[in-house]
Amino acid sequence: MIPTITAFERSPDRGQGLARDMRVRWALEEVGQPYDIRLVSFRAMKEAAHRALQPFGQIPTYEEGDLVLFESGAIVLHVAQRHAGLLPEDANARARAIMWMFAALNTVEPPIVEREQVPFSEGDRLWYRDRLPLLEDRIHARLDALSARLGAADWLDGTFSAGDLMMVMVLRRLDGMGIRERYPNLCAYVARGQARPAYKRAFDAQRAVFLAASSG
Repeated sequence: MIPTITAFERSPDRGQGLARDMRVRWALEEVGQPYDIRLVSFRAMKEAAHRALQPFGQIPTYEEGDLVLFESGAIVLHVAQRHAGLLPEDANARARAIMWMFAALNTVEPPIVEREQVPFSEGDRLWYRDRLPLLEDRIHARLDALSARLGAADWLDGTFSAGDLMMVMVLRRLDGMGIRERYPNLCAYVARGQARPAYKRAFDAQRAVFLAASSG
């Protein structure tokens, strides 16, 4: 059965591959699973039909027969558990790969998203300029530890896994902030992820939606 995922009809990332459906697209491309896309508008995301699938009115969702999932991490984990290629066979290595998925989403991503959003939510407040260095210090604390753990390795725990997929996508959120550049090994790590053929296919497919919307 071919799953269907939802994605922005007009993505706010302007085709940069940062919307969270990119994570799911990449996972499906890595395991060779065909999929369909249903594009949704910002208005449709808040309507009852979509909220029946995603109660918070966000994307992506994943539908496969009677199964409906939301949250990109949960969807990627489901894909990785159903198909070979994103989780190791060894039980301990498999557990560590899942651990890194959680680390990407729960430890590394939150301060990055906060820094990403603060210009829009607090940019007109008196404390904005003083708050930015504090937020960036939190990001650097996470990246210091991540960089030290990765060292000179290609991937976080041996071979490429769903943990790397999620971590690369989280680190990509730093594009344009001038923060990741302090960590050459993390820059190289992200570049390795982006060089994977499955990533390129997913990126091109997501960008094609933006280009089509822009030309329409």
